[in-house]
Amino acid sequence: MAQISWRTVEPTGFGSGWLSGLLSAIPGLVGLGAVLCIRFPSLLTVPEARALYSVTLVRALLHLVLVSGFLLGLVSLTLRRNKLLGVVGTGAALVAALLGGSQVPLDGELSSGPYLGLDWFLLNLIVYSAIFIPLERLFARLPDQPLFRATWRTDFTDFFISALLVQVTTLVTMRPAMVLFDWATSPSLQASVRDLPSVLQFLALVVVTDFTQYWVHRAFHALPLLWRFHAVHHSADQMDWLAGSRLHMVDIAVTRGLTHGPIYVLGFSEGPLMAYLVLVSAQATFIHANVRFEFGPLRWLVAAPQFHHWHHAAERDAVDKNFAVHLPVLDVIFTTAYLPDRWPSAYGLAGGEGAPAGYLRQFLWPFQPRRKAD
Repeated sequence: MAQISWRTVEPTGFGSGWLSGLLSAIPGLVGLGAVLCIRFPSLLTVPEARALYSVTLVRALLHLVLVSGFLLGLVSLTLRRNKLLGVVGTGAALVAALLGGSQVPLDGELSSGPYLGLDWFLLNLIVYSAIFIPLERLFARLPDQPLFRATWRTDFTDFFISALLVQVTTLVTMRPAMVLFDWATSPSLQASVRDLPSVLQFLALVVVTDFTQYWVHRAFHALPLLWRFHAVHHSADQMDWLAGSRLHMVDIAVTRGLTHGPIYVLGFSEGPLMAYLVLVSAQATFIHANVRFEFGPLRWLVAAPQFHHWHHAAERDAVDKNFAVHLPVLDVIFTTAYLPDRWPSAYGLAGGEGAPAGYLRQFLWPFQPRRKAD
């Protein structure tokens, strides 16, 4: 009897229909999202990114994505007893085709008012899936951990909402930094910073922002009011690239808002700043991934997954350790480094504290009374 469920005990190896189903569902949903972006660009796309798209190329790729998603979905439906991936892939491709497919008309009237970043979400999903899913399959620390682990939907919802609300998160992080730190700006200092070579500006960005982030992150662990929100991030009991997306909106707003303060004050050039933003996004994802990289003697110079996995460990000795995102030497200097020659035995909140399941429940959880585990 056919099944439609995310949970399955069927094989996932080549020839089982699982890979074709996965490669159907992802392109199918991406294709449907792209069709919606073309049909409703003012509502669903980031204005600054619109000029970067080649409509001709997007339409050609969209046609390929929808056709491949539909065909691979048929393969999965044929081979696999659990039909969910195949149904999602073929269904999304068919809905996209009904909405116009690769020839969907483009709205000529574009506005820069309130918008949702569906295109930003799709771009992130494509890039991160293409990089981290193969990495976790080839270099998995826990090879038996499934791609669709028990709480993946909660983390995917966080990933989706944070990308979709990119305009909101930008406003609540950049604007406060501009207001709170405007008194500290100096045109002469900013000009001096911009006169530095791009490489030096980039390195300065890494040091300054990680120093700031270190203390903000440490405050989230030390202050009970802030810990309420940050505990959501630490409630993940399995680590992979998607687990890093589990962040409460208050956590995002405060951490990014304060970290953007020195960036605004120093006035770095656009090129080094864009390079840093790419680095911090990739690094923050990488250090949560289910990969076995330790970096050997460089592990005290550059944060590796092993370093940050210990920050998420549910072992008493690892609590409130390893706050840096890029530079472990900060934890060495401020005596919060913890990196034994092994990996954590378990992840999550120490002391048995549990978090509710689901995005909405986790969003409301910090506002409910509870205590931080010892």
